[in-house]
Amino acid sequence: MKVKVLSRNPDDYLRETKHDIHKVQRNFDPALHPFEVAREYTRSMNATKLERVFAKPFLYSLDGHRDGIQCMLKHPNTLSFMFSGACDGEIRMWNLQRQKCLHSVQAHDGIVRGLCMPHSADRLLSVGDDKIIKHWSLDEPALTQPIDAVVTKTVLTGITHHWKKPLYATCGEKVDIWESNRSEPLRSLTWGVDTVKTIKFNPIEVDILGSTCSDRSIILYDIREAHPIRKVVLELCTNAISWNPMEAFVFVAASEDYNLYSFDMRKLNVPLQVHKDHTSAVLDVDYSPTGKEFVSGSYDKSIRIFQLNSGRSRDIYHTKRMQRLTSVLWSLDNKYILTGSDEMNIRVWKAKASEKMGTLSYRERMSINHAEKLKEKFNKFPQIARIAKNRHVPKHIYNATKEHKEINQSKKRKEANRRLHSKPGSVPFVSERVKHIVQEDE
Repeated sequence: MKVKVLSRNPDDYLRETKHDIHKVQRNFDPALHPFEVAREYTRSMNATKLERVFAKPFLYSLDGHRDGIQCMLKHPNTLSFMFSGACDGEIRMWNLQRQKCLHSVQAHDGIVRGLCMPHSADRLLSVGDDKIIKHWSLDEPALTQPIDAVVTKTVLTGITHHWKKPLYATCGEKVDIWESNRSEPLRSLTWGVDTVKTIKFNPIEVDILGSTCSDRSIILYDIREAHPIRKVVLELCTNAISWNPMEAFVFVAASEDYNLYSFDMRKLNVPLQVHKDHTSAVLDVDYSPTGKEFVSGSYDKSIRIFQLNSGRSRDIYHTKRMQRLTSVLWSLDNKYILTGSDEMNIRVWKAKASEKMGTLSYRERMSINHAEKLKEKFNKFPQIARIAKNRHVPKHIYNATKEHKEINQSKKRKEANRRLHSKPGSVPFVSERVKHIVQEDE
């Protein structure tokens, strides 16, 4: 009699170096695994709880400034370098890896209003309240004496550099386009505005730049044209804008009305999304290098991370000592967030609060990926969604959120009552995206 026996040689699936990882023989027939969904739900619940347990986003702070941080700039080619400008006119160059200030210089008399750098990273440009544009060399020893200084006729409030050409733009009473080796602007662009507050070049459509103005407007310019191209007026002033590095026409605006607005520059009469959650004016915003998320800093002393298509924040960061945020940056490796605030500190945070830093083994990566897939599969279940969204916030933010919720509900009730007791069509319904737009001009 002949008997056939199943035989599996361990050398076929065991590594030569480690013999502790055994191949699991598994039958994928769903009829043989009736409790698979229940087990995956439990694992998803545990993974969500562990994510909140290990959510420790704050890494370290950089001390050294003697006054509040006004602006920051990330190096376009090197991850470990960044620059900061303070309200006392000092500019510092930092090494983030060593957590150390490399160079510092008393650059301006008054507040440093803006910093920028060409993509070649051969120099640093700064503007301040002293009406001077200064060019600084980054060759060692860096930031010692300005290699060039241009005296302007008016106070400048911002500066941004072209992504490809040796051009840069400044804003103040008007928008001026400069060439790096000239002491007079090539041209000036105006649209009946008293003061242009901030300005930013588009990283993809490199000849387009956007600006925010004191008359509550956002103006778009094309440096190839003699005049501005488009303008939209909101209910309140816009403090900053940031262009999406992956979608050429999309930008986000940080407003005084506690909200952020994502726009498509081809259709400014309706924002793509209104991002809510802040309880005070939003002062700065910056996109992640992937273009899927952005970070905002607010007067309410908190940082919020928003997804591109979500109206609510994914996460909120805060500390006891952090005061109002003046500037935020998202690092080019998509792992860190840098914030500058009024109490003279630059803080470094994880972009994902529970992410493990350092090198991961293959088994750790597979385990993390498996947990992420499980959380994505069950993220709509009420108990898991409640744990994932729950955040402990400071008392002043909690009370302000509660107050704003009551105010908005009262407004909606009043509008519904007016619509109910008025002639049909006399009180039209206005969507949340449209009600904040005053007008659009071309």
